[in-house]
Amino acid sequence: MSSPISSIRNLGPAMETAFAAVGITSAEALREIGTDAAYARLLRAGQRPHFIAYYVLEMGLQGRPWNDCKGDEKARLRARFDRLKAENIPEKDPFDAILDEIGVLPAAARG
Repeated sequence: MSSPISSIRNLGPAMETAFAAVGITSAEALREIGTDAAYARLLRAGQRPHFIAYYVLEMGLQGRPWNDCKGDEKARLRARFDRLKAENIPEKDPFDAILDEIGVLPAAARG
C-alpha cells in the first residue's frame, strides 16, 4: 500500500499534483528518489524553480518543519538548488529571454 505525497510533512496537494505530473505518485517513491532527483524532474517538466519549495521538500523528507532550515545548512541547500537549476533548465535564446521579460513571447516558446 502506498501513502500520498501529502502525508509527508510540509507537502500538500499542490506538491502532490506537481509530482504526479512527473510520475512520482507516492510518498514512498518520493523518499526513494530523493530531493534532488525529484526536484530535477519538476524542473525538466517546466515547473518554475522556487528555492523555498526545494528546501521545504528537503526538510519534509527529513521529517523536519520547513522553517528549520537556517544558516549554513540553508546556504548549502541554495548551492545544490542553483546547481539543479543550471543542470535541468535549458538556457533561453537571448532574444527570446528579452521577449519573455517584456511579456510578448508566446507561451509555447517559453520552455
